[in-house]
Amino acid sequence: MSDFAYTSAFASNPIATKADLGKFLVDLLDPLAPHTSPGGARVHLGFTGTHFDETAAHLEGFSRPIWGLASFLGGGGVYEGAERWVKGFNNGSNPDHPEFWGDMRNKDQRMVECSAIGFALAVAKEKIWDAMSDAGRTNLEAWLGGMNDKEMPNTNWLWFRVFSNLGLSKVGSSRFDAKRMKADLDHLDTFYIGDGWSRDGPEGVIQLDYYSSSFAIQYAQLVYSKIAQKEDPERCEEFRNRARQFALDFVRYFDPEGRAIPFGRSLTYRFAMSSFWGAVAFADLELPAPLTWGVVRGLQLRNVRYWARQAGAYHTDGTLTIGFCYPNHSMTENYNSPGSPYWCCKSFITLSLPETHPFWANPEEPYPQSLLNTTKTLFKPLHIATNLGGHTFILSSGQQCSYAVKNSAAKYGKFAYSSAFGYSVAVGNLLLHEVGADNTLALSDDGGETWKCRRETKEARFEGEGGKWLRSMWYPWKDVEVETWLVPPTPEAPLWHLRVHRLRTRRELLSAEGGFAIYGQQEKTDRALEPSTGEAFGTLEDGAAARAASRAGVSGIVEIGKRSGRKGSVIRTDANTNLIVPRAVLPTLEDAHSGNGEDEWFVTAVFGLPSVGSAVGAAPGWTAEWEKRPVVPAKIAAFIQ
Repeated sequence: MSDFAYTSAFASNPIATKADLGKFLVDLLDPLAPHTSPGGARVHLGFTGTHFDETAAHLEGFSRPIWGLASFLGGGGVYEGAERWVKGFNNGSNPDHPEFWGDMRNKDQRMVECSAIGFALAVAKEKIWDAMSDAGRTNLEAWLGGMNDKEMPNTNWLWFRVFSNLGLSKVGSSRFDAKRMKADLDHLDTFYIGDGWSRDGPEGVIQLDYYSSSFAIQYAQLVYSKIAQKEDPERCEEFRNRARQFALDFVRYFDPEGRAIPFGRSLTYRFAMSSFWGAVAFADLELPAPLTWGVVRGLQLRNVRYWARQAGAYHTDGTLTIGFCYPNHSMTENYNSPGSPYWCCKSFITLSLPETHPFWANPEEPYPQSLLNTTKTLFKPLHIATNLGGHTFILSSGQQCSYAVKNSAAKYGKFAYSSAFGYSVAVGNLLLHEVGADNTLALSDDGGETWKCRRETKEARFEGEGGKWLRSMWYPWKDVEVETWLVPPTPEAPLWHLRVHRLRTRRELLSAEGGFAIYGQQEKTDRALEPSTGEAFGTLEDGAAARAASRAGVSGIVEIGKRSGRKGSVIRTDANTNLIVPRAVLPTLEDAHSGNGEDEWFVTAVFGLPSVGSAVGAAPGWTAEWEKRPVVPAKIAAFIQ
């Protein structure tokens, strides 16, 4: 297949050194110039809407690149385009200028954008604050300080006000509110639940996604621990201790190729997923073995390199698209403006460090050998992480978004999330191919007209010695209950994981359970996969089994219990359901249920083997692994009996 239109303009950058990373940042900042307003205070990248106003959307486009710009300037970098932002600070904070950002109200999106500005004042004061006019500085500190008496959401947003005050303190502003900052920090500490993890909100919130790590909380804690070390040493050391614990879990969300496991919301922030590792370096924090400085550097840079190669992440002018591996509005949230993806610029924080820093002075190391082919129970986020057989993924039960978010069932409710295969979102609520029902059990009570997937998971807990599997409940209707056990791969069958379901229903239902969605095209012609056997690329439907093999690897699903009515099929999902590939197929098991109220048991084995590196397709010999079948743990088998 031709590489035309599939090659990123940034792919030739090796992103191996500080200079390489700096060039990538500059190459991202330069294309913003034509989209910048005459007064410099707004960046307009497109016409899609958000739940907040258009001025705030333009402020996003202006502020979010500052995460990278401030790090670059603070680390000694020189960028002529920085004058656009200095000019923008002078004008955007000026109530009498036509490009004024507007005063802040309660729970205002402008509060989010203040975090990057506060960071910039703290790390690049000489290049930004000192370069502003006297009137501009007065206006900016008044504008930032205007959030101190406003109501904020009871979430990670409180960190944005902390960063505003932190920046004000570092420039000696009288608008710095030490009392307000301490109160916010004290409240944020109530989100902490142990093992390094913080939830994104008060007790009762069950969200521990990338906001608990790279997007907000852990990142903010580490940056604060460096900037406020003299003023708040006890709290800073606590933040550092949390990061040391957290890192040993968080490393499990990355694979040896640099990809992070897509999970949760705001994934259009892309390589912000790895910014925790950059924040570790910024905070000069040495982590426990095997997370050496070389390993930390590799985790960060491999992820950035992966995203530099994704052509679909960028428009042809070099600006970022809204989506994941390609433009995709179905997977976004109503707070994603065209400027939102530039939250990824948090990952440029290592540009603030000198070449002599251990992050840059130590050679890059691969993913730790001791963590390969292992499985770990992650108790706080209710995940089981594994990379047995060369496939990095998590099993998940128990997380859910605490408020309405588009496609939250897909973002939090699926059984498994893979670094290689990603996950799929619904593009409609009708026929099965619109639902994106990978790694979920979809149910329909109207003959397949509409489908429900797990959104609210109840009674989730670990069972078995040391938390060997996850057990949970789902109540899609008042007269339907689904109990599910998720069992990770074993060394005996490393490419399979198990899902055991008990369905009890008083209404007639159809069910469809999907495996991993996978790239669904032929290699040479790019036409749709056709039926095939053996190790050839194609699809296979064989009784209660289905699988698909393509250049992306192999995905399959099999009923291995006594359920006789299940039938395997390979569904061609609607275009743009999957986050990683716009054309996907989905091995699926379908069944019908009479609604007699008796227990019905499914024992589902799910197979996944992604291709590695530049290889086309799964490694030869994979059919031998396909012929294996996992064993149901004795305690779960006893329930079935």
